[in-house]
Amino acid sequence: MLFLRAAVTLALVSLSLRLRGFRSTQTTLQKSLSHRLPQMDHDSAKKRVALTARMVNAADRHGLVHPSCLAKSLTFWWLLGRQGIASQLRIGIRKENDRLEAHAWVQRGDIALNEPEEHHHHYAAFDAGLASLPGEER
Repeated sequence: MLFLRAAVTLALVSLSLRLRGFRSTQTTLQKSLSHRLPQMDHDSAKKRVALTARMVNAADRHGLVHPSCLAKSLTFWWLLGRQGIASQLRIGIRKENDRLEAHAWVQRGDIALNEPEEHHHHYAAFDAGLASLPGEER
């Protein structure tokens, strides 16, 4: 079920980003999240985070669309929020060969959840998370 939700959400978020832009997409996603997050023990949350990350990556590999890191991260952030797991969407930039590049990832505390190889360390992150849920420190 989580794979199907990830695949559908990934496609819808990708389309929304193209047609409506980041802020409108983010606002729509945030409105559908409960601001009362149920408490989940650390081990359960860690397992749910890992499973959700695998399902979003599988949806990217096997789905109809191959979205940007922003679409993947927004989808991952939203799916975690739907499960009561607080997290932050982070965006960073870097200059590479006279070009400005951007990258998005999801973070909980100081840990990047969808960056196993710590790719995000090559980017200067904006000071605050762009989308966070109550209970998540900034």
